[in-house]
Amino acid sequence: MAPVLVETPQPAGSYASKGIADYKEAYIGGPRAYKEGVETKGSAKQPPARYPNYLPTWDPEKKYPPLQPFVHYEHGKDADPSFPNLLKHAKFTDLTSNIGAEVHGVKLNELSDKGKDELALLVAKKKVVVFRDQDLADLPIQEALDFGGYFGRHHIHPTSGAPKGFPEVHLVHRGAEDTTARDFFEERTNSVTWHSDVTYEQQPPGTTFLYFLDGPIAGGDTLFANQAEAYKRLSPEFRKRLHGLKAIHSAVEQADNSKGRGGVVRREPVSNTHPIVRTHPVSAG
Repeated sequence: MAPVLVETPQPAGSYASKGIADYKEAYIGGPRAYKEGVETKGSAKQPPARYPNYLPTWDPEKKYPPLQPFVHYEHGKDADPSFPNLLKHAKFTDLTSNIGAEVHGVKLNELSDKGKDELALLVAKKKVVVFRDQDLADLPIQEALDFGGYFGRHHIHPTSGAPKGFPEVHLVHRGAEDTTARDFFEERTNSVTWHSDVTYEQQPPGTTFLYFLDGPIAGGDTLFANQAEAYKRLSPEFRKRLHGLKAIHSAVEQADNSKGRGGVVRREPVSNTHPIVRTHPVSAG
């Protein structure tokens, strides 16, 4: 994931948790709900994990220092907008008029550097791009990380489970016998958790590579939104009102939630202020 901008951090400890009842990770079980034997060997209700090398670990002894600002290079600026090294032999389909595309016939891990530059540009323009029939999950984890590292410094998540030895991989994992989600939704009809990942960092991620390892064939109902298009649809006066405004993004709630579930906090939580409206360095959206 590639950070793209540096902001001024808030004073440490200035912002306290307001609770986690509606927090997006409140219904995701942590290490207390994880049973390694069931995950690796399976049970009467659950087959063994298809990718045991990706099973999560939480090492409470492993700590990381605060992230340091760095200069990020945006590869999309170098790309040929006709995408000759990425889409020349591919089947390309727009999913909507302003966000999302689906691509067949491209192996991401076989792209040249010029192809990767074009990938950065395509994602900046389309926001979400689905590449079918990939094999990143079948590669050694380090090879997948090497591919992603072309686009920027990897982000190590402060609290999520990660494959042993690979803290740069952020896992969204529900244990085989984890009832956290079921318990959470006993008194709720939805989670309503629109979010952009780890915006509390000084340099939030610019690109995320998400691939599916194992799970149900339906459900989840994850939606993606084009914030640039949402901004364009505001009235001129509303847009003018937003200019210059900033918002505080805090990691405190996430850290408190992890501690409450018996999880880890790899770095001390931070708070940073970001503008409500900013321009993408490549798409200008």
